[in-house]
Amino acid sequence: MNNPARLRDFVHAFTSLADAAAQDEARMLEQGRVLLADLVTHDDWLPSAFAQPHPDRYQQYLLHCDPLERFSVVSFVWGPGQATPVHDHTVWGMVGVLRGAERCEEFAPASGAGPLAALGEHHLAAGAIDIVSPRVGDIHRVSNASPGAVSVSIHVYGADIGRVERHVYDPATGAAIRFVSGYSARATPESWQ
Repeated sequence: MNNPARLRDFVHAFTSLADAAAQDEARMLEQGRVLLADLVTHDDWLPSAFAQPHPDRYQQYLLHCDPLERFSVVSFVWGPGQATPVHDHTVWGMVGVLRGAERCEEFAPASGAGPLAALGEHHLAAGAIDIVSPRVGDIHRVSNASPGAVSVSIHVYGADIGRVERHVYDPATGAAIRFVSGYSARATPESWQ
């Protein structure tokens, strides 16, 4: 880590955006995407403590939560072969790939009871940005697309995502179970020294 000021500058800029447009999701996503793209084009700021994989499951590290919970910034770390379950967010979000690559499979609920509809998939290389929201599409499964390597992405959500009640889905039946993700760890001011 050479430049921890990059995250501080990102948080300041995103706070200004939230001050101006917190109730305007389209503006938050449009302008926030530009800020996140700039952050993830530089791989010299994330402390190694927040880029550590776990041998059995992906990690979700809280880097910053706005005091008013208008947004949170989280690093996701994927070991080889690791994936999320199919899940939703219930708030807007952005994903910027910092290292490696990710595969995103998108789904939609059936019109009645039944399996989720598979909408397709796309791959995100380092530097790519993806968007989620109940308005534009919110159900997906994400996996590490870098065989044998660790992938790291930076996520920004329109809430303290670790405290939001969300859903995990069984894609074969469409059944949903509520969950709250929490975090693997939270950054402290000392962790950025």
